[in-house]
Amino acid sequence: MKAQMFYAPGDVRFEETDIPIINTGEILVKVKAALTCGTDLKTYKRGHPTIIKSVPSTFGHEFSGEVVQIGDNVTKFKIGDRVVGANSVPCFDCYFCKRNMYSLCENLQYLNGAYSEYVAVPEQLVKYNFYKIPDNLDYKEAALLEPLACALHGIDRTPINVGETVVVIGTGPIGLMFVKLAALKGAKVIAVDLSDYRLEESKKYGAMYTVNAQDNDHINKVRSLTAESKGADVVIEATGFPKVWENAVNMVRPRGLVLTFGGTKKGTTFTMDCQKFHYEEIQIKAVYHHTPYHVQMALELLASKQIDGSLFITDEYPLSKAIDALESIGRQEGIKYAILPDLDK
Repeated sequence: MKAQMFYAPGDVRFEETDIPIINTGEILVKVKAALTCGTDLKTYKRGHPTIIKSVPSTFGHEFSGEVVQIGDNVTKFKIGDRVVGANSVPCFDCYFCKRNMYSLCENLQYLNGAYSEYVAVPEQLVKYNFYKIPDNLDYKEAALLEPLACALHGIDRTPINVGETVVVIGTGPIGLMFVKLAALKGAKVIAVDLSDYRLEESKKYGAMYTVNAQDNDHINKVRSLTAESKGADVVIEATGFPKVWENAVNMVRPRGLVLTFGGTKKGTTFTMDCQKFHYEEIQIKAVYHHTPYHVQMALELLASKQIDGSLFITDEYPLSKAIDALESIGRQEGIKYAILPDLDK
């Protein structure tokens, strides 16, 4: 099969490799659509210690496709089924899983290889985090399942009441999902970003106001859009930059909540005014990854069109040009790109 093979940071080659051999309980999926993602862009540029442990390796993790082979004991799917799933699955047996903290599983099993013609899906993922795609959902939209599950996990653990003000900092794909989900909860959403293009796009997802973070006074501008300029009820950080975490704290009202969702580099820190934190009773919460419950919920939202997946797909690329698509994302051109192996034929 043809695949994008990762050799080292910045060194990814489009070449032939063996089609994966499946074992008992596994399925082989022919990739119909994969999507670009910020995590894959970071992996391309600097590697990934968790997902890529040896090289050369296939990479990419958001995809949907057709079952072309099933292993022994697989009864959930049959050949020809249209399927989509998450990129990982918990063990359900470790300290955290036994306490229903599945995103903190100590033995998360990862799936890698979306930028390939075929992917072998491990048995645990087949059982718990893979689903048939409803007939009314196309492959490209279905492939949004995993990032949407992450955003759903974050929003589900963030109390938002109808009429409250929610600020979303960062309007990349995950940020735009937060915008949409907060709007669905009945919140007044303020989108903050450095890109005028993405800020304008955010209005399609439910943003009522937008503020460009390049403005030196953007924190006060955000606060001026809140009740009595007290600050937002909830601020969701979706960039992964510590300085933005600090900005988020300064946008929230007393006893408001800051959700730090964007992942940062190892070893980075952020600072805050401890007096402000204490006397204003500010809440700070971190949420990571997804859970099987939120994976299933994401598929239901996409299938019901409560989340219009087509809004997130800017354009299409053949598998051979997957790195070009990632580079476009790195330049903040578009939202997500669909990588379609069939376009190479």
